Amino acid sequence: MRLPLIRMGSGLAALALLASTPPAVATEPLPPSTADAMAQAASPQAMAEYRRKLKEYQEARAAFEEEAGAYWASISEKRKGRNAKRRERQAITLNDYVLTQPPVYTGPKRPVSPEPEEEKPPRERKPLPVVADFLKAAAEHFQFTPQRPATEVEFKRAYARYALASGLTREQAVRVYSFETGGNGNYDMQSGLNPSKPGSRAISTAIGYNQLLTTNSVELLAEQGHEIIKELTARAATLSGAPRKAMDHKLAVLKRMVAFTRTVPDTWSEHEKLAKTPQGWAVHAMVLDIDVGPMLQTHKLLTSVHFARAKGYNRPLTAAELEMMNLTGDGTGLDMVTMPQAMREQVPTSNFFQRGGYERNPVAIRHNTVAKLLAITDERMDFNSSKPGAKELATAF
Repeated sequence: MRLPLIRMGSGLAALALLASTPPAVATEPLPPSTADAMAQAASPQAMAEYRRKLKEYQEARAAFEEEAGAYWASISEKRKGRNAKRRERQAITLNDYVLTQPPVYTGPKRPVSPEPEEEKPPRERKPLPVVADFLKAAAEHFQFTPQRPATEVEFKRAYARYALASGLTREQAVRVYSFETGGNGNYDMQSGLNPSKPGSRAISTAIGYNQLLTTNSVELLAEQGHEIIKELTARAATLSGAPRKAMDHKLAVLKRMVAFTRTVPDTWSEHEKLAKTPQGWAVHAMVLDIDVGPMLQTHKLLTSVHFARAKGYNRPLTAAELEMMNLTGDGTGLDMVTMPQAMREQVPTSNFFQRGGYERNPVAIRHNTVAKLLAITDERMDFNSSKPGAKELATAF
C-alpha cells in the first residue's frame, strides 16, 4: 500500500513519511522496501516533461491514425469497386486501385514514464496443436492412424504422380514447394518447427509441401472429398488381402470425415471453426497419409488453377502467380495475376491486404508493388530450387 502513495505524492509523500517519523528512528537506515520506493519516485520536473512529451506523441499519433484510417478506407472502397466491375465484366484500370503507398508514422515515439508502472501478467498464449495432437485426435475421434510413407521420396513420388495426372506442371509443383518449404521441407514439416533447432515452436498449423492449414484440410475435404473417395474406391478395387482391408477402413474413415466437414455452410469462416475442434485436428491428420496427403497437397494448388480458368484466365499460371493465389486467396491473387505488367509496376501491394495483415508483412512492405512482390517470389523460388529437397521432388516427376 505504501508504493502507490509515494507514486501519487512524489516527493511530498517522502517528506510526509520523514515528518511523521520520531527523531530517533529518522537517523536509522530506511527499510529496503521504503528506500526502493523513494528512489523510484519521479520528481515533479520529470513528470512534467513526461506529460509534455506524451501529449506531443498522442497528438502526432492521432493525426497519423486519421490519415491512415482514410487511406485504408479508400483501399477497401476501391476493392469493392473492382469486385463490382468484375461482376459486370467491365475492364479494370489503374483508376480502380489506390496508387499511393500507405502512410508511415514518423512522429515521436511514445515516451517512457519516469515512474515505475505496475507489471501486467504476461498474456497467456494458447499453444498451437502440432502433428502429435493431430494424430491423437484422429485416433480418438475416428479410430484412424494415417498410413505414413516409408521414406520421404515415397511421398514425393506419390505427390508427383497425382499432381501431374491432375494437371499441375513439374515447374509449378517444384517451385511452389521451394517457396513454401525453403527447398528442403518434408511431407510432415510444420511451419516454425525445425528438427535441427531444439526449442523451435510451431507458428501455425501449416503442414507439408504446400503448407496446408487445418482450415485448408477441412475445406478441401468438404469440397473435394467425394472426388478423393471416388479415386480411392477405384484404387481399392485393384487390391486384395490386407492392403484391401486397410484401404476399405481408410475409405470408411474418409467418408465420416467428409460428412463432418459438410455439417456447416461452405465458407472459410465456418470451416475455420470446425478446424479448431479436435475433430478438425483429426481431419488435418490426413495430410500425413500416403494416399490422401498427396491429393490434398495437389488440390490446394489445383483449386487456384480451376478458379482462374473459371474466371476466363486461360493462360498457364507461372509458379509465382500460382503462389500469389495460394498465399492471398484465389480472388485476391487473381486480381494480381490478371494485371498487365505495366500496371503491376505501379500498383502498390497494399491494395491486396487488410491493414493489420499488411503491417505484419515485411515482405509486402519492402517489395511494395505487385511487380516487385512477384519478382522476389520468383527470386526465392530460383534460389531454393537448387536445394536437395527441391531437386529430389523434381526428380520424382
